Amino acid sequence: MSRDLDHWQGVHREREPQEQSWYEAAPGASLAMIEEAGLPRDAAILDAGGGASSLAGRLLAAGYTDITVADISEVALRQARADLGSQADRVSWLQADLRSHDFERRFDLWHDRVVLHFMVDPADRAAYLDTLRGALRPSGHLVVATFGPDGPTHCSGLPVTRYSAAELSTLLGEDFEFLSWRLLSHRTPSGATQQFLYAHLALAPGE
Repeated sequence: MSRDLDHWQGVHREREPQEQSWYEAAPGASLAMIEEAGLPRDAAILDAGGGASSLAGRLLAAGYTDITVADISEVALRQARADLGSQADRVSWLQADLRSHDFERRFDLWHDRVVLHFMVDPADRAAYLDTLRGALRPSGHLVVATFGPDGPTHCSGLPVTRYSAAELSTLLGEDFEFLSWRLLSHRTPSGATQQFLYAHLALAPGE
């Protein structure tokens, strides 16, 4: 974990959140897919790797009351807490490596924008998926965004894995039901365009 921790701490120290390539002023696609899940406002939602995102604040504004943000970088979490100001205490903040963390609870929805595609090593992917399955309730929802087939091959100085909907479905396996997906173009703060795959899935009731 230490090498990855040092890398991401450095990334978040060197640039403000709005200067990062993945920055978006409003997480519209994520919010739309979370709404598609039709969950009650007291549902337990995890924003995995969401330390530099504004999603938690948007979820609070939409009326959700049980929100956890987990990120490997304490710097990113500190920035996100500061952005929320007095609302920050309404969110649970966890410094966590998603390949190994025991959340000691289960969530109704796991949201991940731009973490999974950094899991290029098969062992890292398997560990991430083990954590996901252990933290998601039976019939729980997964909203995940990765670089699409025509997306970049590297990000933040690291290689990434690009996914089509079929490839993502194969990776997650038969215990996840694909509910919807879409390819979207994300414009970075520097003006580049990146293709993202957004997908909404549900874990089988028996998992």
